[in-house]
Amino acid sequence: MIDFTPNPILLNLGGLEIRWYGIAYVAAILAGTSLAYRLARQRGERTDMIVDALIVMALAALIGGRAYHVIDQWAYYSQHLEKIILPPYSGLGVYGGLFTGLLAMVWYARRHHLPFWRWADIVVPGVLLAQAVGRWGNFANQELYGPPTNLPWGIAIQCQYRVTEFRCPMDGGTTAANAHFIPLFFYESVLSLLGVAVMIFLWNRFTARGRLLIAGDVGLLYFVWYGIERSLLETFRSGWNWTFMGLATAQLVGLGAAAVAIVAILVRHRLAPREATPPKPLPEAGPDAAAASAP
Repeated sequence: MIDFTPNPILLNLGGLEIRWYGIAYVAAILAGTSLAYRLARQRGERTDMIVDALIVMALAALIGGRAYHVIDQWAYYSQHLEKIILPPYSGLGVYGGLFTGLLAMVWYARRHHLPFWRWADIVVPGVLLAQAVGRWGNFANQELYGPPTNLPWGIAIQCQYRVTEFRCPMDGGTTAANAHFIPLFFYESVLSLLGVAVMIFLWNRFTARGRLLIAGDVGLLYFVWYGIERSLLETFRSGWNWTFMGLATAQLVGLGAAAVAIVAILVRHRLAPREATPPKPLPEAGPDAAAASAP
């Protein structure tokens, strides 16, 4: 089992804290930007606009992600309103960031007259890669873990970072102080990396050669992949506050997004113009054809 528990704060410079979570966020942006740049160049698209576009999306995602997190943890923030806008900003909700980031992408594509669906296929694998990298910020914060486990890769969580359900005995709970927990952040990071590989393979195999998939399918596949991935992992998660009819909102949003994306893929394929049937070749001219055409 893994007993190492990181300190969320890397440096404290006279009250200014530099946290591993922030470093993970920056590393995630760099990784996603690098992949998007490579895919755009590979597919013959402009690369000079990628940095500007992803900065706009990252800022929008930061705002939306923070808003989602505050709503998700409203039981805490309702008692500490000042911490909604004051640092450290260590809490972000993925779905909030995805929503505002998507709006920013739509706006940027329309503003610069870019083919949205083709660029969605380019940007989305980078977004999923960024999520895979950024999830390690959760490890630094000792968050996004499941129930206690005896698995060899179970991680230790210090008592002050545990959710109510798994409080240590000295805090009024019943979970041992030396307990280990399922590393959901790691599972999500690995599954997201696998999703990136699947998306790139599908585009290269079935879109680049003009077969089976059309522009935008890979972009929509993201919502199918991540929606199911997150919904499955959410069944192991404890400590979430935002629920609907007894279910975690993240599960409902994930499954709903996956269903909408699947329907969108099917509808777009049904409405996509079919290739015209090539005309039958004319019979080659010969002696019989020449005789038949003679007066």
